[in-house]
Amino acid sequence: CGNVFTQGTIVDYGNGCNMACAGNSSEVCGGSNRLTVFYNGLGGISTNPGPSGWGSLGCYNDSGAARTLTTGMEVTGGASAMTVALCTSACKQAGHSLAGVEHAGECYCGKAFSNGGGPAPDGTSGCNMPCAGNASEFCGGPNRLDVYQLGATVGAVPKLSPTTAGSGGSSPVNTATTIGANQKPSPASDGPGTITTSTTAGLTMVAGSAATALPPGWTSKGCWVDSVNGRILPTQAPSDNTMTTESCVASCIANGFSVAGTEYGAQCFCGNEIIEGGTLDTANPNGCNMACAGDANEICGGPNRMDIYSNITGSVPVIPPPVTQETGLPGNWQYVGCLTDNAAGTRTFPWQLVLPMNNSAQNCLSLCSNYGYGRGGMEYGDECYCGDLSDVQTNQATLAPDTDCNMVCSGNASYFCGAGNRISYYEWNGSGLPQWNYASGTAAGQYQFLIGGPIIPLIATAGINGKVVFVEKFGTEPAANSTGTYELDLSQINDYSAAFRPLHVKTDVFCSAGLTLPDKVGRQINVGGWSVNSLYGIRLYIPSGKPGAAGTTDWQENYQELALQNGRWYPSAMILTNGSILVVGGENGSNGPPVPTLEILPKPAGGTTVYLEFLNRTDPYNLYPFLHVLPSSGNVFIGYYNEARILNSQTFDTVKTLPNIPGQVNNNASGRTYPFEGSSVLMPQKAPYTDPITIMICGGSNPGLAIGIDNCVSIQPEAANPTWALERMPSGRVMSCMVALPDGTYLINNGAFLGTAGFGLGTGPNLNAVLYDPSRPFNQRMTVMANTTVARLYHSESILLDDGRVLVSGSDPEDPRYPQEYRIEVFIPPYLLSGRPRPSYTISEANRDWSYGQSYTITNVATPNGGPASVTLLGAVSSTHGNSMGQRTIMPAVSCSGTTCTITAPPNVNVAPAGWFQLWVLDNGIPSNASWVRIGGDPGNLGSWPSGFSDFTAPGEGAVSGYVQ
Repeated sequence: CGNVFTQGTIVDYGNGCNMACAGNSSEVCGGSNRLTVFYNGLGGISTNPGPSGWGSLGCYNDSGAARTLTTGMEVTGGASAMTVALCTSACKQAGHSLAGVEHAGECYCGKAFSNGGGPAPDGTSGCNMPCAGNASEFCGGPNRLDVYQLGATVGAVPKLSPTTAGSGGSSPVNTATTIGANQKPSPASDGPGTITTSTTAGLTMVAGSAATALPPGWTSKGCWVDSVNGRILPTQAPSDNTMTTESCVASCIANGFSVAGTEYGAQCFCGNEIIEGGTLDTANPNGCNMACAGDANEICGGPNRMDIYSNITGSVPVIPPPVTQETGLPGNWQYVGCLTDNAAGTRTFPWQLVLPMNNSAQNCLSLCSNYGYGRGGMEYGDECYCGDLSDVQTNQATLAPDTDCNMVCSGNASYFCGAGNRISYYEWNGSGLPQWNYASGTAAGQYQFLIGGPIIPLIATAGINGKVVFVEKFGTEPAANSTGTYELDLSQINDYSAAFRPLHVKTDVFCSAGLTLPDKVGRQINVGGWSVNSLYGIRLYIPSGKPGAAGTTDWQENYQELALQNGRWYPSAMILTNGSILVVGGENGSNGPPVPTLEILPKPAGGTTVYLEFLNRTDPYNLYPFLHVLPSSGNVFIGYYNEARILNSQTFDTVKTLPNIPGQVNNNASGRTYPFEGSSVLMPQKAPYTDPITIMICGGSNPGLAIGIDNCVSIQPEAANPTWALERMPSGRVMSCMVALPDGTYLINNGAFLGTAGFGLGTGPNLNAVLYDPSRPFNQRMTVMANTTVARLYHSESILLDDGRVLVSGSDPEDPRYPQEYRIEVFIPPYLLSGRPRPSYTISEANRDWSYGQSYTITNVATPNGGPASVTLLGAVSSTHGNSMGQRTIMPAVSCSGTTCTITAPPNVNVAPAGWFQLWVLDNGIPSNASWVRIGGDPGNLGSWPSGFSDFTAPGEGAVSGYVQ
């Protein structure tokens, strides 16, 4: 008896059903290995069309990390009593209009679909588990919901059941995987309903007539006992009435297996080893006694007996019956017990991976610890979960009897990997995983309100005149009352009208790129824009006016005179070692086609651009790519989407393709550049500059569910065999900012827990700041700092001021849940809250223009905290979209005698590309105020560019001039 045919069932069109019934010789009751089948037309297991008032919407996708229906619901009798009616009733009583059943015994409710949930891409096939309380109806499946809506009228969708379906019972479940199909047309119905057989997509059985002898090297390994503990070979082809020994062996060879087995005359199984403790049939030598369906002169096993063939020399490996794995675990993992899942209506752990072919303690737990998680385990044979002890506590998971975890691992038949709603649970016991520090009081730093602003900044740049320039999306800003750009004089912070000086642009700079140029006046450049003419825009600004004195200069722009060769929206920019400007990537207007090219400014003779295949291939996930000059070669590191490579700085050919950038533990499609938007920095370069450079990228997101990435990854790209090292952050973060501080640390702030960059796409502001200290041991470098009360989402920025504070601005979500943010804050690092006095120094105008490798003096150096004095040089930064264009941290050699210190400039343009740097003196971690110096001159002669246009003023070549802070 049964309700459905198992996979592989076929109709015998011959005369196989030929035996008279024992009780009535005028009736036929099957035959040898043949069943005469009768059917009442009720359909066996099917999808419930919906209890009264409810209608089926079909099979929907789901994820333990982000639920399609977000409210888990207990039903009367618990998971073991689950039916569609119990779930829909419970959801209705709780005020929900949507209900879903999953995994045979789980109920979820909601008023709307969440986290991108929708109809499953594989149709109804994934909703294949009978309800724990009613085996005649389906209750979803692994990561699949049978969904019902109150008031809907949708009919049932009949389905065939798989060979076996685990439902979390106490008996081990061993499922043979079907590798092929051999379907026949259905016969005409002799009664109500129609008998059909299922076709399973997959690999094809080799026909019996195609082989006449065993291949070389293949021999018989004897008759083996099957199904004592479970199938002794894991992969099954459909039963075949033309099967022979040769055809079964050929099928296994074609599918990459080294062991073949025939059983019941028409069944073929494959594998690479005997599993479930299979044994030779020594007690009954004649147990393999059934003729092959395709050749009556051959024997093809028998009832629960398998003729085994293999090309393995000697004995076939035998894997014993599965047990719980408690030894041979990776790293410092230890077995804890069998843990309940979904105890409080939500998954115990947030991170789920489905590993249908290779789930095991080794693979699953290694993934968890590699991504910084100290708790994890396996469920339902092929599911892997990662998380923390706090997840177990929050979701009220408890230990169940070990015998409840009884499903075989998909990747190691020797061990169990949980069961339905049961996790084979492990913990990391030892060092090696992240150890975050939690600061308090002044050690945590402090956010302070600074001033309200006239605009919502898109780009923030600290000028060499001690002021800050903000640029916003002129022409499309929400207030529609702006000139597009303002300069903030921090010395006038208590006089609003004096603090902000309006500047002007002519086209919309929405999502452009910015830099400070190495010319003698430290001009700022802005390139690209949002649409039409602004896409080609090149805008230049000369900082003027010292603090307390209003400047007199403004942005200069005329796209008809000076323009990019390709229009660009979301490009990146960088100063090359030859002193010219590199502009990379973007799109042709708002959400337009990709612009997978780079170009050079000033435009070289011929005005060519360089096509970059990798940007075309990864569009639209590669915008605002990360660019860095590498100190050993001067070549260019470029990070885009989840890839990175090194480009030759002259030809821009690929010198080295780097390993893909890791993402989330369960999503290799996670990205780091816009729209997934993490942030990137260069780690400090210290004299004598022999250590390889390290690049770090933090945060990001992913397609689909869009969960903020909770790790930083770093690489030394110029190493012989570079690899990414991963450090988990205290929380996930997308749309993050990262600021280099003078003490060699990095502040990570702003962004959201969920979503992607863009209007209305971020959810859950991440209000916490994190301090990253690369001088501490790996995995102990992050300290949880103070919180802000201001949501900083899309279009937020952070830059370092000359007094050592971090200016935090912007947030333009265009989302009614979060404000358009005009307030400007500062984050005050702990070094300014310690109560210790700050060092100070004097630098002459003659010592502000540095040549490579030369020595320069600063005088009146005061180190009130006892010294010795050290020096940090920080490159001029334009901050936008998580990209700190121009960022570089250099710690040069310094020697002091009395109150005079001598600093040795960086040795070459590779270590320090030409540009402007903040000069800091530090006294036991406490920084002075910064002065600006230029390093490397103006090798690209940008001071003479552009020439011949009345709308632009080129400052010319020569030593630094004008006011410099």
